[in-house]
Amino acid sequence: MSFCVAIDGPAAAGKGTVSRAVAESFGFAYLDTGLLYRATGAKTFEGLSPIEAATTLAAEDLDRDDLRSGDAGQAASRVAAIPEVREALIDFQRAFARRTGGAVLDGRDIGTVICPDAKVKLYITASDEVRAQRRFAELTAAGEDTTFEKVLSDLRERDERDSARATAPLKPADDAVVIDTSDMSIAEAVAQVVRLIQQKTV
Repeated sequence: MSFCVAIDGPAAAGKGTVSRAVAESFGFAYLDTGLLYRATGAKTFEGLSPIEAATTLAAEDLDRDDLRSGDAGQAASRVAAIPEVREALIDFQRAFARRTGGAVLDGRDIGTVICPDAKVKLYITASDEVRAQRRFAELTAAGEDTTFEKVLSDLRERDERDSARATAPLKPADDAVVIDTSDMSIAEAVAQVVRLIQQKTV
């Protein structure tokens, strides 16, 4: 039987880290749907149109070394605002969500568009400053030359673009549980999500 957990939220709120830990805890498959958009955005660096990049996306495209870069994140947000790109990637995500054994998907429109019937819907967020500090630490650890101020500006720009787009804007599903991780450790956030899922599986 399939059991889908939909986890949405803005960049660097902790949803990826929590999603991976939760999937491992329950033995569910995990899909970072943002990687699909990052890979699509990264392919546009090679001269492909966003729609062409999305329709030709292959498994090996998800293994590119540059998908966690700031440029790939901005490109992902830009291509994600294009309805035809989102449409091209919907079937893959929905098929993944239906797999036997359970699945955790994280992104920005999982609970609202991709899996509106998910057993558990969460929206993980944090303050702008906390998210920027997390992303700044991640980027600098990877050797990227940037500043906290630039990372904060980029995050706010991306939040605005993701929230304002006409197709599948970033927002909590009406029945999602909102979790603010600003003052939480990873362990605390994971424990809270595990408890929520356990309530739905008993």
